[in-house]
Amino acid sequence: MKRSLHLITLFSTLLITACSSLTPPPDTSAEQNLLKDRRPHAVVVSDKKIESEAFEELNDTSDIQQNCHAAVNAYNGAALITGEAPTEALKAKVIAAVQAIPNVTLIQDHLNVEEPISLDVQENDKLITQSIRKAFKQIRSMHEFDPNTIKVITENGVVYLMGIVQRDEGKVIINLTKLQPGVRQIVTVFEYLD
Repeated sequence: MKRSLHLITLFSTLLITACSSLTPPPDTSAEQNLLKDRRPHAVVVSDKKIESEAFEELNDTSDIQQNCHAAVNAYNGAALITGEAPTEALKAKVIAAVQAIPNVTLIQDHLNVEEPISLDVQENDKLITQSIRKAFKQIRSMHEFDPNTIKVITENGVVYLMGIVQRDEGKVIINLTKLQPGVRQIVTVFEYLD
């Protein structure tokens, strides 16, 4: 009887723990980042909606979903399209789908016509992005700069940097990015405040 009671208690504890992990706690860091973001709140919300709609649209279109590796990142209304499409027709289809999304003010087309990169290369790109983000968190000389407001996207060793920055901030960000291993090229999609 005692053993059954212990098993029931253990099972209940595990069940409660499992259920509580399904709903993550509120992300206070995201709220703090929003306060430091140089974009108006409505634009941040719009950019997230652009990304969400692009993700849904590209994944709901079977020939794009099955044959392409495409990502859309939005910043201040500009939609950066990265990845690979094996044909010009598929590339045009991806771009047209993103252009049709409300509030997209500019298309930054960096979608290459080639076969999608391998999962190993995609994993390496994630490591490069993590390395860059870690380096940005070490910046102490620019008091107004918040590294979380810079979007870093890596595709096949090419690093795309998006954000609203001062020119001196942009130089530091670019120089730090150059120092990270695996970076083949840097493309800035910055808006400058000065």
